[in-house]
Amino acid sequence: MTFVRLGGLAHHVAVDGDGPVCVLSAGLGLAWFDWDPVVPLLAPHRTVVRFDRPGHGLTQESTTPPTLAGEADRIAALLDALRLPGPVTVVGHSIAGLHAEGFARLHPHLTAALVLVDSSVEDHPRPGGPALAAAAEAAGTALTALGLPAALGPALRRLAVRPDPAPPAEARRVYRASRVWRGALRENASYGSVAAGLLALRRARPLPPAAPVTVLAAPDGSARWEDRQRTLARRLGARYVAAVPSGHLVMRDAPGTLARVVLQALQEAA
Repeated sequence: MTFVRLGGLAHHVAVDGDGPVCVLSAGLGLAWFDWDPVVPLLAPHRTVVRFDRPGHGLTQESTTPPTLAGEADRIAALLDALRLPGPVTVVGHSIAGLHAEGFARLHPHLTAALVLVDSSVEDHPRPGGPALAAAAEAAGTALTALGLPAALGPALRRLAVRPDPAPPAEARRVYRASRVWRGALRENASYGSVAAGLLALRRARPLPPAAPVTVLAAPDGSARWEDRQRTLARRLGARYVAAVPSGHLVMRDAPGTLARVVLQALQEAA
């Protein structure tokens, strides 16, 4: 566990294992430890990099709204700070799937393979704009003033993630912090803008042709969600894999499947 300074903020990073690099980025409101079940399966074969985005996990918060380019560049800056030259396998879960795809398009020379884990899919995103950002800031300020994160944060985490693979002490440390809830609110408020940015980027910047793309979906019985994930795979020219049975937290529910997909991605590139 270490910290690196990116854009003036101390970012929490965990690096495990040895070999070709893969970068894991988790979904909205999650932390580095949500990847714990899959890391032991990858670390014997890969250098596994996990990091917390601003306001998430143990990373400092930023009052600047997230952008697609900003999150893609954050991954590139992280690799540079860690002196990991790449190219790397970038793995994005949920909202971080948008960031991972943006990274592959904006930094093709750093991308060996792309794996989207039950990624967010938006065909007609609605950018929130300044009003939604201001509302998120107001909500975060109110939560902090009322002391709700410290009082209820860990309990809300346990309600949202059941069963919870997180180490209890680390979960309490993270989810009692007001900045974590403010960080999640900021990312949620910027979701539409980030998704719209990716749609625009797809028209301007192709994916690197030598980097294989895999869409790992968790349909969980939803034909509509499976159709959206398959459509995403076709749009990106990607291989489609279904993690069954699994809920949205594929790293918790199907770590073996996720590890196999990540390892195979680089084999395909080779």
